[in-house]
Amino acid sequence: MAKHKFVSLDIDKCVGCRVCEYVCSMEKNKAYNPTRSRIRMVRIYPHTNAAINCRLCKDAPCVAACPRKALGQSSENGVILVDGGLCNGCGWCIKACDFGAIQIDSNNVARMCDLCAGREKGPACIEWCPERALELTSTDIYSLTCNYAIPTPVFLSPCGTAKP
Repeated sequence: MAKHKFVSLDIDKCVGCRVCEYVCSMEKNKAYNPTRSRIRMVRIYPHTNAAINCRLCKDAPCVAACPRKALGQSSENGVILVDGGLCNGCGWCIKACDFGAIQIDSNNVARMCDLCAGREKGPACIEWCPERALELTSTDIYSLTCNYAIPTPVFLSPCGTAKP
């Protein structure tokens, strides 16, 4: 099975303009309101930005957590599908998501990035990003940059000798 592609951010290119949030909210809600966007830009002080959006996890924990079976996952592209008639906004999917990518809308229905399903040109945020900092990828760039070794903890014995 191929990895699902999701919207990924190149942190070296992003200037934090938040155009992606405005474009997403316009595409999905027909209003320029970044609080209703399915991608969120977060500034990590002082000079880094991060995109929070659905990573289309394999065996998505949000789908498994839904007690009403309102969430499913497309076998074609991995997009999380929400049945608005079954979702009651309980928030279990939010707690299950490791990326903080799910929100509950004003109708008490879960929402997350669906890669602009049905849009011919693909995700609007990628198309409109002025710095070309967003792209579809199947590799999590954050995991590639974390290549440091975790040191073995050292504990001191009661007599002050270090033990690994």
